[in-house]
Amino acid sequence: MTADQRAQRTAEADALCRRAYEQAGGGDVGMALVAVGGYGRSELAPCSDLDVVLVTDDAVDPGSVATEIWYPLWDSGTTIDHSVRHLGEMVTAADADLRVALGLLDIRHLAGDPNLTLRLRTTMLAQWRRHARTRLPALHELVRSRHQRAGELAHLSVPDLKEADGGLRDATVLKALVATWLVDVPHVALEQSRQALLDVRDVLHGVAGRATDRVAPEAWAGLAEGLGLPDEAAAQRHVRELGRRITHLSRLTWRRAADVSAAPARVGPRRPSLTPVAAGVALAGGEIVLDRAARPASDPGLLLRAAAAAAEQDVVLAPPTAARLAAETAPLPEPWPAEARQSLVRMLAAGRGLLGVWETLEETGALDRILPEWERVRLLPHASVIHRYTVDRHMVETCVEASALIRTVGRPDVLMVAALLHDIGKGGVVEHSVAGEPIAREIATRMGFAPECVDLIGRLVRWHLLLSETATTRDPDDPATIELVAERIGDVEALSLLTALTEADAKATSPQAWTSWRSGLILDLSRRVRAALDSGVALPAVEPEVVDVPKVVRKGGVALDVEAVGDGSRVTALAPDRVGLLADLAAVFAMERVPVRAARVWSQEGARGGAVGVSVWEVGTPDLDAGRLRTTYEAIVAGRLDLARRLRPPGPGELAPIVEVRPDASRLSTVLEVRAADRPGIVHLVCAALAGLGIAVRSAHVDTLGPQAVDVFYVQEAGAGALTDERAAAAAHAVRAALTPR
Repeated sequence: MTADQRAQRTAEADALCRRAYEQAGGGDVGMALVAVGGYGRSELAPCSDLDVVLVTDDAVDPGSVATEIWYPLWDSGTTIDHSVRHLGEMVTAADADLRVALGLLDIRHLAGDPNLTLRLRTTMLAQWRRHARTRLPALHELVRSRHQRAGELAHLSVPDLKEADGGLRDATVLKALVATWLVDVPHVALEQSRQALLDVRDVLHGVAGRATDRVAPEAWAGLAEGLGLPDEAAAQRHVRELGRRITHLSRLTWRRAADVSAAPARVGPRRPSLTPVAAGVALAGGEIVLDRAARPASDPGLLLRAAAAAAEQDVVLAPPTAARLAAETAPLPEPWPAEARQSLVRMLAAGRGLLGVWETLEETGALDRILPEWERVRLLPHASVIHRYTVDRHMVETCVEASALIRTVGRPDVLMVAALLHDIGKGGVVEHSVAGEPIAREIATRMGFAPECVDLIGRLVRWHLLLSETATTRDPDDPATIELVAERIGDVEALSLLTALTEADAKATSPQAWTSWRSGLILDLSRRVRAALDSGVALPAVEPEVVDVPKVVRKGGVALDVEAVGDGSRVTALAPDRVGLLADLAAVFAMERVPVRAARVWSQEGARGGAVGVSVWEVGTPDLDAGRLRTTYEAIVAGRLDLARRLRPPGPGELAPIVEVRPDASRLSTVLEVRAADRPGIVHLVCAALAGLGIAVRSAHVDTLGPQAVDVFYVQEAGAGALTDERAAAAAHAVRAALTPR
């Protein structure tokens, strides 16, 4: 229906332009009004403007005709993007600017001299084809730069239907590549996806009431209704699927264009050259195809063998080959033969070569023959904004990252399959690592893994978040932390695999998920757990370091030392110990907008008997000025800064915090876990609330991914141990009150 509406909008705009041209006295010789861009392609959305050019022969002066054309168009309320050019100027502009050249490939005659329009169109096409080999690399670089800025349509939380990778602009570029006559593209698949994406944009304009290509979160419900889809989730999946298909076609076409551009021009008839690479599989023209002896119906391992060959050589798995294999290959027996399992692992461990092959397997339906469970996570958005990809793509990216770590583990095959399946449980109401374990065990059994490997894969899927969550929210010096992790992992081999999987998973999530600070915490925890597993006992708790007390502290002042550590800093603070000291130090960082990652606190005797509070803060800002921090601290202590006003709790409308006591997390302290919207001052507010009850904070562990902070505080009675149940409940209540919106 929307295609008919676009045609109707275009016809109405054409009539308006023709009428304006005729009323302006435009002639039928040497002058023409043409449409370019989306208007030239007859793809007007409800709020689109009209891209028009008044073209003249080089010897013709348009005079006042142009102005006489534009005025009635403006008066009609139409938004126009207009220009006046001689034919020669347009040719020169297209030579100088690739964007202009692309726009002029879609010239369409509106009024005036049709022969001039035909000459212009013919000239533009001839010029484009003549210089295609030399211009395609620059065009490809333009496309890559745009993708880096705009992201990938299939994975963006706020997708751009036009500029994103897999959007309408890519579809237009593909048509331009086809116009070079150097490469072809599956026309039916491209045109169906392009028209469907145009339908989405048409509905989006109606929902937003203005010209826009960005789908805001609140627009999905209107899109679902306008497209006749059942709900917002279906609308998201529909749009992401279109984007992924155009992305796949784009990558495939650019690979072929690069091969053509690099190859010398051929003379004479073209004959396919097949280079055997595996049984039944050959390389032809930079793509994996079947050789003449291939018999898919009697060779169940052929699909995986072909996919592995393409991934390992980082070449295209020819889509017609994948589609034929999906249709004709004999089903794999259960359990799989060893050769099929090895082919799968080789494909998963191929690095970046896996991505294009996996896309082809998905787009051709071949993946259903290998892993039917993939449908449950296909194009599933992540709940956390920290993730840059949908669930399915994240799992493939985890395989890519894990492929660089296979030499660090004893069972690379187990690592690669666990990387592929670690989030297979997402999409339901049960916590995904719990839901994913039985699914992963079933798949691994079907693949023919031995029982002990099936158990390893199941444990890795179940506990794939264990190291990252524990390292960032628990005290590694507490023996209970190490005992907990060691008990759940079980043995050194599983720990080695889990450490590699944790790194791959984090790197595939986002850069923030594997900073030098986070990686240091995780690898240190892994080292401690390994020592415990090797010896059978947890490492003893680290005794607090005895530090030299500077003279300024002995006189009642504060000493602050700043050390650069990775992408942040380590700040060591010493001051006479008192209730509220930690809260004041936390306020310093909050006032300076310095994110706190962790803090460790202890007290030691001073030279003259007075207790000195020592705290070591890991913060996320490099190049801190110790003098500035000291000045802020002194202003806070002197009461010159109104902390209650500047670090006030969140206002109404924000989610209430969650504060829980974790009784099993430590035998030495009481552990409070605080979840709240991330904002400056949370650590200060918590410490101040605890100080008001006379409760000491022994260590704090702060983790922020996306909009939520997960902060864990190990607290004790001043000079004593863990809190009683009543005191722990009072502490949780006080912290909750300090962070609750008012």
